[in-house]
Amino acid sequence: MTKSTWVRRAIFLNLIAALIFAASADGRSRSKSQFEYAGGTEPVPERCEGNLEITQTALVFECRESRVSVPYDSITLMEYRSKVSRQVRKMKLKWALKPPSGGSKHNLFFTVLYRVEGGTHAMVLKVPPETMRPYLAEIDLRVGRRVDVERYY
Repeated sequence: MTKSTWVRRAIFLNLIAALIFAASADGRSRSKSQFEYAGGTEPVPERCEGNLEITQTALVFECRESRVSVPYDSITLMEYRSKVSRQVRKMKLKWALKPPSGGSKHNLFFTVLYRVEGGTHAMVLKVPPETMRPYLAEIDLRVGRRVDVERYY
């Protein structure tokens, strides 16, 4: 075999190895749950871990046990804060699961208020900042309003 044949084979094998590595890394990131249901008016089990999908018409939180779909046109408030705001806590919502009262020094809770069938509903998701950052701009664009993000230092 010539040197150029060996070089081609080495490049080919490296390419195959890189594709296999990329596919396995991609599969792991999709299966890892990034969001945790921390509270809300829907009957979702406590600490249900899942993913948030931004579809054409709705924000969809899906975990193994449940699925919550929030149409964009029904959303009245979105916040990403270190704790659930006092404004939301003082509302007389029919909480199926009350969100935690404590906070963190970093933003951790993504709260969505929305109106369905004349009533106000809430969904509170616990999500770390490094996971939430890429979602913020897309949510702003899809919903047509900004997520109120609390600044922290």
